[in-house]
Amino acid sequence: MTSTLGPPPPYYENRGFQPEPPFAARQAAGAPPYPHQLFSTNPPSVPSYIPRVATHQSTRPAAPPPRRTCAASLRKTIIIILSILIVICCAIAAFFIWYFVENHCLSSLIECGSSGMCMPPSQWCDGVSDCPNGEDETRCVRLFGPNFILEVYSPVSKSWYPVCHDDWNDDYGKVACKDMGYSVDTYFYSHGVAPEVSFKSYMKLNTSAGNIDLYKKLYSSGSCASEKVVSLRCIECGMPSKSVSIMNRIVGGSGAVLGQWPWQVSLHVQGTHVCGGSIITPLWLVTAAHCVEGRLSDPYSWRVYAGILNQDEMLFRSGYKVQLIISHPDYDTDSKDNDVALMKLETPLSFTETVRPVCLPNPGMMFQPNQQCWISGWGAEYQGGKKCSWN
Repeated sequence: MTSTLGPPPPYYENRGFQPEPPFAARQAAGAPPYPHQLFSTNPPSVPSYIPRVATHQSTRPAAPPPRRTCAASLRKTIIIILSILIVICCAIAAFFIWYFVENHCLSSLIECGSSGMCMPPSQWCDGVSDCPNGEDETRCVRLFGPNFILEVYSPVSKSWYPVCHDDWNDDYGKVACKDMGYSVDTYFYSHGVAPEVSFKSYMKLNTSAGNIDLYKKLYSSGSCASEKVVSLRCIECGMPSKSVSIMNRIVGGSGAVLGQWPWQVSLHVQGTHVCGGSIITPLWLVTAAHCVEGRLSDPYSWRVYAGILNQDEMLFRSGYKVQLIISHPDYDTDSKDNDVALMKLETPLSFTETVRPVCLPNPGMMFQPNQQCWISGWGAEYQGGKKCSWN
C-alpha cells in the first residue's frame, strides 16, 4: 500500500506592506503561492518569521525631543527654597550657640567675669563679695545724698569714698554718668562742693596714668587739696519751670499750673485715665505696681500723656505707646509692699518747659516724720467736680 505526500505546510515571510501591482498575472491553478521559494523535503514544523520591513514605507516620523515639564521646574524651585532655609537655620543655630557661650547669663543676671558665675543685680555693689574674684564690688559708683555727691566703693576697705574735685572735669563726669546707665545727651553738670561732713579718705585722680579706664585712674588718698568733692548731675531733674508754692492738702486742694509739675504724666487704658506716673528719663517712667496688675500688665494697652493739665486735652492727642512694664520683683499684692513699677516707652519723650524728669531719691536721703512733701495727680477739686491736675 502506498501513501501520497500531501502539500507542504505554509511558510510565512513578513515583508511588511507590499502593494500589489494593479495588473499582476494570475497564477496557474495548483501552482505554489511562492514559486521563488524552494522548500526542502522536510520543512520545519514551526513556522519561521523573517521580518523584512521596508523602512521607506513603514517607518514613523521621529518623536520630538522631550519638553521640560512643569514638575521638573517645581522640583528645582523646591530644592532652592529648602537650601535657603537650611542655610538660614544653620545661621540662627550658630548665633544661639555663640550667644549662650558668650552670654550664658540669662534673664537679668550679670556674669561675674572669668569665673563664669551669674549673679542677680541686687547683689552687685552691696558691700558683699559674691563673685569668686570679687568682680561684683570692683566697679561700684553712686550718687549720695541731696547734693548728689559722687562716691566710689573700695573693695579693699569695704567702704564708700567721695571723689576729690582736684583735676576733675566734665569729661570725667560724662564717663561716670555713662557707666551708671545714663545717656551722655542728658548730662547736666559736674562741679565741686564742700562736704557736709569731714572725710578721712578720698578717691583722687591720677592724671599721669594715661588714657586708661576712669576707675583705674582713681586711688585712695587721705587728703584733698581743694577740700571739695564732686557733685554730679547726670540729668536735669526735679526742676519745674514754674515756681512751686505751698498748697493746701489734696482734700480741697487747688489746681496746678502748667510747668509746675513737668514730670507728672497720665496713664490711660482705652481712653480712660487709670493711674499717674512720673518721668525719670526720656524713655522711662515710674508708677505704682498695683496699677499694672493682672490684665493691666499688657504694655500695649497703655497710652502715656505728658505736659497736659486737663483730661479733656488728651482727646486730641495720640499719646506715647508703652513697650515694657517691669514690676518690683518683691511686690506684694496683699500688703502692697514694694508698690513700684517701671514703664519703658516705645519712643523717647522730648524734654520741654512742661515735660521734664523727676529726681529719684539718692542713697543717704532720709525722710523724717512730719517732713513736708507735695503730691500731684488728677482728681476733682470738690465732690462730683470735674477732674483736673491738682497738687
